[in-house]
Amino acid sequence: MMRRSTQGVFTGWHMLAVMVAFFGVIIAVNLTMAFLANRSWTGFVVQNTYVASQEFNAKAAAARKQAALGWSGDLTIRDGQPRYALADREGRPVALTAVTLKFMRPVDDREDQLVTLARDGDGTFTTDLRVADGMWLVEVAAEAGLEAPYRETRRIRVIEGGAS
Repeated sequence: MMRRSTQGVFTGWHMLAVMVAFFGVIIAVNLTMAFLANRSWTGFVVQNTYVASQEFNAKAAAARKQAALGWSGDLTIRDGQPRYALADREGRPVALTAVTLKFMRPVDDREDQLVTLARDGDGTFTTDLRVADGMWLVEVAAEAGLEAPYRETRRIRVIEGGAS
């Protein structure tokens, strides 16, 4: 009579332990990823996507109207201090009454801040805010006597207090 060797063969309990360990690792990784995703950027961009889609055509028309002006904004940052000026298509300064800048990090809103600039002696607008190094999205709203503020958005990189 031949004896069967049980050496190297999984028993029912061994197989159960392997399956529990396998699925336990998968569940643990999924829970960890869900926890980390929940603590980071939400991906939230607009409160109501339907309303945002309905406003798209109006915003696109306003952007085309603004682009037809041929104006160009000049946003510079030196020593961490932002400065903004607006020029017409011939390069002459556009008279502004107010300028606000909204500084936003591209993937996180914890450092976002809205800043109102003050008119400087040379007609540009500036502030005492010191912008930290790194990547920023900057939304500019400049009051120039139009129906709506002159708006532009820039992606800048501040390195050692400077960007242009």
